[in-house]
Amino acid sequence: MDFFFFIGSTYSYLSVVRAEAAAAQAGVELVWRPFSVRTLMREQNNVPFSTKPAKMRYMWRDIERRAARFGVPFAGIPPYPVDPDELANRVATLAASEGWCREFTQAAYRQWFLEREDPGAPEALRRVLHALGRDAERCIAEASHERTRAAYLAATDEARQLGIFGSPTFVVGREIFWGDDRLDDALAWERVP
Repeated sequence: MDFFFFIGSTYSYLSVVRAEAAAAQAGVELVWRPFSVRTLMREQNNVPFSTKPAKMRYMWRDIERRAARFGVPFAGIPPYPVDPDELANRVATLAASEGWCREFTQAAYRQWFLEREDPGAPEALRRVLHALGRDAERCIAEASHERTRAAYLAATDEARQLGIFGSPTFVVGREIFWGDDRLDDALAWERVP
């Protein structure tokens, strides 16, 4: 099952923390797929929260409730929005190509939600990478290289072709399941013979 996510998507935090264990329990392999939901949302003129204060208040309270329900740490409202240059997302793309995407993405979300730092800010990103035992300078340089940018754009184009419009989105075949609250539905669909 493909897990399309964007570091900067608030509800993706819940999925980033819990999806791998839920998939393993269901006997489903989870493939971590970073993409630019920001690009797709701009194309669709979809501005979810930043210009809608009532919706934003609801969103943070809803994340807090869901975090409590699933035993996911929540330290209050983190900085938002984050990763304006999508550097953390391009590092996730590099990490996906090298086999350490889950570890990086979980660490980047901890940095954001628990340490309350923008994981796309170079110094915060370096701390995340160092904590994972990665060469931060190499990773940041590779994330800025044309091949990584092209892979990120290709993943975004694939998401576009699938009809994805938000993050997190779980994909089973050509079926899409949008939102952390659809994780169980996606896992159930994956298990249907």
